[in-house]
Amino acid sequence: MGIDLKAGGRVPNRNKKDTKSTNLYLHLLLRLYKFLDRRTDSKFCKTVLRRLAQSKMAKAPMSISRVALNLKDKGDKIAVLVGTVTNDNRLFEVLAMKVCALRFTANARARITNAGGQCITFDELALTDPTGT
Repeated sequence: MGIDLKAGGRVPNRNKKDTKSTNLYLHLLLRLYKFLDRRTDSKFCKTVLRRLAQSKMAKAPMSISRVALNLKDKGDKIAVLVGTVTNDNRLFEVLAMKVCALRFTANARARITNAGGQCITFDELALTDPTGT
């Protein structure tokens, strides 16, 4: 008797559980999304949790123009980015979009709010839409 092993033996879980960052807000977000992942069966919470635990290099910034391109023809959806939203001077008119991100540059935040959009954080997103629908 024994246990069934894959060809290489026991396969450990190599996903990161925590972050090495000293950012307290990031640690609180990890605790929040661990709770939401346990209590809901949402794939969104699991994905956000995995991306929050990633290294800083993996949390690449994204420009407003790329966010606007991804939100095109999506209606009243919220764009969620585990990273920084940056400004893009090549984009002349910014749409009124709702964006959730870890950080916003000052110019990006100003352009989104001046266009009638909204910049929200992950804790606000967890309050409004915990399962990410």
